[in-house]
Amino acid sequence: MSKILKFLLIIFLFIGFFEAGLISSYTIVTSKAPDIKGLIDLQIETITGFFSPENINEFIVKDPDPVQISNKIEVAQKLTSIARVDGVNIQNINATTFQNPNSEFFELTIIAVGYAPPNETSGQIILSGEPQYRITATANGKFTYSGAEIDLDSIKVISVLNIYN
Repeated sequence: MSKILKFLLIIFLFIGFFEAGLISSYTIVTSKAPDIKGLIDLQIETITGFFSPENINEFIVKDPDPVQISNKIEVAQKLTSIARVDGVNIQNINATTFQNPNSEFFELTIIAVGYAPPNETSGQIILSGEPQYRITATANGKFTYSGAEIDLDSIKVISVLNIYN
């Protein structure tokens, strides 16, 4: 027997046992004779529903749209206080969204880099110019003429990761 024929035979046996189990379990649960045509039609409708054009967009992962932030300084100050870091680099704050940024309110994902407090070793203060934390947060934004204005009260920090060089 060829490999393709064996594979098809295994698939048909699997489907046969699945259908037999479905029909017998329907009989046990409802104590009635099963409507075999109705059960098969239900399975076909469910499977074709997964591949319908209306539902296919839910399964496709889209790239997020970058959003220009109009109140970066206030966002950086809020991230500094919430994430408990010494500072946040304003030039490296990025915001993206999967929703339509032209709607009144939309959810954003904010990614920024933060700095650690200065280290003291043997009486000297050493300031590092390298960011040591990656901050990921979510917030709600509102589209304005100069970009997205982020609602500072809606900022929630998801993670603060230590960056290793």
